[in-house]
Amino acid sequence: QAKPETVAKVSKIVRKQLALPDDSAVTGESKFSELGADSLDTVEIVMGLEEEFGISVEEDSAQTIATVQDAADLIEKLVEKNKA
Repeated sequence: QAKPETVAKVSKIVRKQLALPDDSAVTGESKFSELGADSLDTVEIVMGLEEEFGISVEEDSAQTIATVQDAADLIEKLVEKNKA
């Protein structure tokens, strides 16, 4: 389970990529599709996350991301792997 600050950072990036207002409710449970993201938006979100966290998300991993929490969990796994 990702740290709350990672989830918050992911939420912020998702808001920015989808041009959502700052006060829109984006939480760990938020599904990208429910926030209005299509497959292209999801790719852009993943690219934004890669840039922000200095990681690289493989295509098959990217396809498993449906929620903010999924993204945050994956990011922390990749960040840990990069440290190792």
